[in-house]
Amino acid sequence: MKKGSIFGLIVIAIAIAVIISVYSKTSTYGTFSDAEKTKSELHVIGHLNTKKELFYDATKDANYFSFYMKDNKGEERKVVYIGTKPEDFERSEQLVLTGQMVGNEFHAAKILMKCPSKYTKDKLETTEVQGKQASL
Repeated sequence: MKKGSIFGLIVIAIAIAVIISVYSKTSTYGTFSDAEKTKSELHVIGHLNTKKELFYDATKDANYFSFYMKDNKGEERKVVYIGTKPEDFERSEQLVLTGQMVGNEFHAAKILMKCPSKYTKDKLETTEVQGKQASL
């Protein structure tokens, strides 16, 4: 083979490897039922169920926080977050969770909270928190 052909094959192989690595690290948006079907990381958008109890006991385990959330399709699940409870969590109007299903619970690695801004009425203020990775 000519040097030009070998160089071309190497460039194509590197391009394919880059595309595969970028594609495998991207996560998509879905619902809790989508998260049950796939074992990869997924973004779930929803609202906090304020009628059910939030569980956080810093004296017992400061890195365990659980709550119930309804996704945009209305399906409710228990969410477990390995990390401390985010500040002003109850004020959030919308949540975006990044994680995956473990049994019947959604284990969130990141929480993005969209809260009403205290300075302007029409704008939302966003806060993102990242917990520790749970070993599955």
